[in-house]
Amino acid sequence: MSKPTADHTAPDWVLCGGCHAVIYQKQLARSLGVCPQCGHYAPLTAPDRLALIADPGSLVPLEFTVDGGDPLVFTDSLPYPRRVADARAATGLAEAAVCARLTIGGTPTIAAVMDFRFLGGSLGGAVGELITLSAETALAERLPLLLVTASGGVRMQEGVIGLMQMVKTTQALHQLDEAGLLTVCLIADPTYGGVAASFAMLGDIIVAEPGARLGFAGPRVIAQTIGQELPPGFQTAEFLLERGFIDQVCPRSAIRDRLGRLLSIATRRHDGDLSSQRAPEDRIVIREPEQLADRPAWDAVRRARHIGRPTTSDYLRLILDDFEELRGDRLGGDCRAIIGGVGRLGGESIVAIGHEKGHNAAELAAHGYGMPGPAGYRKAGRLLRLAAKWGLPVVTLVDTPGAHPGLEAELQGQATAIAENLRLMGALPVPVVTVITGEGCSGGALAIAVADRVLVMENGFYTVISPEGCAAILWRDSAEAPAAAEALRLDARSLLQLGVVDGVVPEPPGGAETDHVSAAAAVRTAVLAELADLAALDSARLVANRRRRFRAFGGRLDQPGHDGNHAVSAAAAELVFEGGLR
Repeated sequence: MSKPTADHTAPDWVLCGGCHAVIYQKQLARSLGVCPQCGHYAPLTAPDRLALIADPGSLVPLEFTVDGGDPLVFTDSLPYPRRVADARAATGLAEAAVCARLTIGGTPTIAAVMDFRFLGGSLGGAVGELITLSAETALAERLPLLLVTASGGVRMQEGVIGLMQMVKTTQALHQLDEAGLLTVCLIADPTYGGVAASFAMLGDIIVAEPGARLGFAGPRVIAQTIGQELPPGFQTAEFLLERGFIDQVCPRSAIRDRLGRLLSIATRRHDGDLSSQRAPEDRIVIREPEQLADRPAWDAVRRARHIGRPTTSDYLRLILDDFEELRGDRLGGDCRAIIGGVGRLGGESIVAIGHEKGHNAAELAAHGYGMPGPAGYRKAGRLLRLAAKWGLPVVTLVDTPGAHPGLEAELQGQATAIAENLRLMGALPVPVVTVITGEGCSGGALAIAVADRVLVMENGFYTVISPEGCAAILWRDSAEAPAAAEALRLDARSLLQLGVVDGVVPEPPGGAETDHVSAAAAVRTAVLAELADLAALDSARLVANRRRRFRAFGGRLDQPGHDGNHAVSAAAAELVFEGGLR
């Protein structure tokens, strides 16, 4: 990886901004500005940052000529033009942002990188123009845009003209959204004020360096304005990751590789042909109910809940050629009961989303037992919208006992979050394939399962309510769960008969829990076949077919499954009144 350029005017020894240790300057340069003793990240200049992330020999500066002027004829202890001149002399830069054309991991990209040395990386007319011109260049050339931020906020010496740059830059990014072009923001320390509240937080993907601080109001402003002291670690990258505001925290040494993978996957660079991935197979999926054994539904429930079955993270690791997890709902939450991101399947870039449980007590607790809260569904919704913007197919893996039913989930709008996803998926203009890999209970499962093709694993199940919940409501005895399971017709064979699923993915002898690799191979083959079939359909046909699919359920007594099963009908009727007990 390229090292930052040497600064021949720098002293031989420097003081770490974190632990205050005295460090040999060349040693600090070799570690890319990361203190070898405490891990503190020293700021990088814009030229050094570009050297770090660009593929060797690919960097071409964009020589935009801009001049923000002095709109207010502002003077404090010095006239504003003098401050700008001094910053230019000290940094060798024309302004607080440097723009370039480059490749990162082989992907052509337009980049604008901010430099905190230049008047605190403040956003004035010239910087706003540079960011906007970079976005317009990316738009004209149909390239992704990378923004690297380091700023104290809007430049005070330009007053309200500086403030207007927030709108100007966000409009430029919105044009990239409309064009379906990828935007990535890399947050460096610090990023505050009007930069944080505009383009820094509008990237499709937001990555931050460890320890980078980001927020609208900095600690000093908060303390001086309302007298409130911030807790330790507040506004750091790690804090923001846990609260769903950014996607990843990435060490500086890995940043070029990480950005390269994200840019490559999200810009849909094809390394293969989906149609060629169809094995002599496609016959692996069972389409006829008669090909499946008629067995007790309760057996499917018990098998689907086996702690050893592959989780979504297991499947993604085994199925995808590459995967980058994206986190957060951008509203203040990151529910770990749903995971998702971008990856490659058979050379095709996809967005993958699924419920996550775990294999032991600690993992189950960390992932909320696979019961998502509103933040999980909103994160899924964000990823679905990115898939629509980038034109990528979606694969969802369902394995949940249901949406989280707790107080916090209700306070945060659980029902609204699920409803929004149902509406969103119904109109998604890209192919969607869902596989029910284990449990598929209630709206908690359906919220990521409004798909063009729905498959179920041989030992999976899909139902309006858990058998225990149904038994408690209708039989007044949860011990009657096996009878409820039978009445609900939730097993794979019944689901195929009802037309709720399009096919059943066979499991290895003994079930998926006995052979993760074989189970994942079957899922991969089945999903590739479905995506290959859907690839020929344009977005209008996809949406029309999907709406027709779900429009057809219910309302006609001559449909498959209407066989006088009064227990199911009674269950449906009573759940209208007792839904709050689920």
